[in-house]
Amino acid sequence: MARRVSGASCRLDKVLHEGYGVGMSEFEILDRLAERADVCMKMQELGEAVHLTQSALSRAVARLEKEGLVERSMCSEDRRAISVQLTDSGRTRWSDARPAHRSVVEEFFGQALAALRPTR
Repeated sequence: MARRVSGASCRLDKVLHEGYGVGMSEFEILDRLAERADVCMKMQELGEAVHLTQSALSRAVARLEKEGLVERSMCSEDRRAISVQLTDSGRTRWSDARPAHRSVVEEFFGQALAALRPTR
């Protein structure tokens, strides 16, 4: 299992970086934000969702912001918190990269995932 996860991680990083200019962690951030539609997420929530350290998350979000894929702002409900939201460009990049991401996941984990799906 560890070899399969490692292989998938390497392939995902390569496919996403070469084809879409984002790494695996950056794509995961875009993916989590895309799940929230037009709603922003607090940095703390985002960190818990993608399982990155605070510093790794901050660096990844800064790279995405520099590319114009996300925007950071003060959270309206809690002025101490920073929120992150996808930009239109971020949603487009995520949408373009998503099929490649899902294809690699299917390639490495398709049989295992199929075994977990309920049969009728």
